[in-house]
Amino acid sequence: MPTPLEPLPTDLASAHAMLLAERSARTEAEADAAHARAVQSNSEALIVNLKLEIEKLRRQLYGARSERKMRLLDQLELQLEELEAAASEDERASETASQSTAVAPHRRKRPARKPFPDHLPRERVVIAAPRSCPCCGSGKLSKLGEDITETLEVVPRQWKVIQTVREKFTCRACEKIAQVPAPFHVTPRGFAGPNLLAMILFEKFAQHQPLNRQSNRYRREGIDLSVSTLADQVGICTQLLQPLHGLIEAHVLGAARLHGDDTTVPILARGKAVKGRIWTYVRDDRPFGGRAPPAALYYASRDRRGEHPERHLDVFTGILQADAYSGYNGLYDPTRAPGRVTPALCWAHARRQFFELADIAANARRGRQAAAISPIALAAVKRIDRLFDIERAINGLEEMERLQARRAESAAIVAELEAWLREERGRLSRSASVAKPMDYLLRRWEDFTRFLDDGRICLTNNAAERALRGFALGRKSWLFAGSERGAERAAAMATLLETAKLNDVDPQAWLADVLARFADTPQSRLNELLPWEWKKASSSAVQ
Repeated sequence: MPTPLEPLPTDLASAHAMLLAERSARTEAEADAAHARAVQSNSEALIVNLKLEIEKLRRQLYGARSERKMRLLDQLELQLEELEAAASEDERASETASQSTAVAPHRRKRPARKPFPDHLPRERVVIAAPRSCPCCGSGKLSKLGEDITETLEVVPRQWKVIQTVREKFTCRACEKIAQVPAPFHVTPRGFAGPNLLAMILFEKFAQHQPLNRQSNRYRREGIDLSVSTLADQVGICTQLLQPLHGLIEAHVLGAARLHGDDTTVPILARGKAVKGRIWTYVRDDRPFGGRAPPAALYYASRDRRGEHPERHLDVFTGILQADAYSGYNGLYDPTRAPGRVTPALCWAHARRQFFELADIAANARRGRQAAAISPIALAAVKRIDRLFDIERAINGLEEMERLQARRAESAAIVAELEAWLREERGRLSRSASVAKPMDYLLRRWEDFTRFLDDGRICLTNNAAERALRGFALGRKSWLFAGSERGAERAAAMATLLETAKLNDVDPQAWLADVLARFADTPQSRLNELLPWEWKKASSSAVQ
């Protein structure tokens, strides 16, 4: 039965005392609730943080176990971001609520903070010491030591105008006027310095910020740079940097093995957007211990006709790692004039088709509408993953070491896989869902297994897919290329910036230095401005 209510007091003093007691109890209850919320938020953030660490460690140890792995990591990081912010809010609320009560505030356990980098400048701010002892009032104070509290701060971007003064002199003997030449500007009658130009180019082509957004941001900072003005700078800089693009192009096409792929890029044409293409060809010899620096080459086209890769690779005669796109078939023709390109297909593409039929997690999300998991597809994924395990162990070894390991370990797995696939395929009807990925693999078996005879070939074409990731993310921001020339300009600049990234070079710093030195560098020494050569020179200068 319900507890009878306590009778209300009849005198004013007792009523005041009861109100104060109720208020104190309510405040304490609110503090308890805030403490509980802070504990819960901290626990949720800790759980997600541990999940994220576990998934990252699994990826390092065993590689990507599924096509969803990267998306899962991204989702966990976003979730962790929100939970950490909520935990900080609740911790602050718990501290505020506990100030007037005996309830202890919740304190989160945080990892030890890393020291700030030594290269950051330090600004020393000394708080004036007391002139007398706050205890006894004596002025006989002697310094015992000091405590330093470091606070990380950022200085907002600062704009400045550099005035270059060129004095004029006249000769009293011949009446001629002497004056030093004007400083070099990338653009005719230019006004933008190399650091500003590099920032504009990097923001547009690497950070995917269209010029109208850049213009609006600069205007808010008090600098009026119209879109047309910025576009002028971009066009002239792109034209100026063409010789460097040509050097990278020659370096890439001179490789013995390339990764090739393409992705869609909408291109505006006559009031509508057509489905254009960005093509990439990546030279990366690091998987087989090659010493040549990595580089990425991009081209743009209005469509996906096979004539485009034939034109791009008209002088290339090595190994092309790509998917089974029929547009490459002209390159594989034995009668091709420069010589036949050797195809090497991507096992990640083949595995992906099986994985889609064996994705247990995706089927669970579909609920009742999910199709049955294919046991054949699941078995195929497991067999292919054994090849990937071997490849991860030999990645970065010399060509012959990789070849020996493949012949010793991978060859038997491949032979067993082929026999199993052909046996299982013979039992399936033409309409079976798993028949299509099996046929995709078996009909091109020679091109898929070429890695067993050449240590330079990789098992996947992931190098090219990674190189196209920027365009896949960027087109969500800029929606479409404004014209075919705009797409070609984006491809040219992506060649420079992505090559710098592949060589662990800061693209913006490299671009600023190149623009500053370009006029004084003779044509015969332009190769010194290539990212890998620039990196060597910078490292030597630091030492």
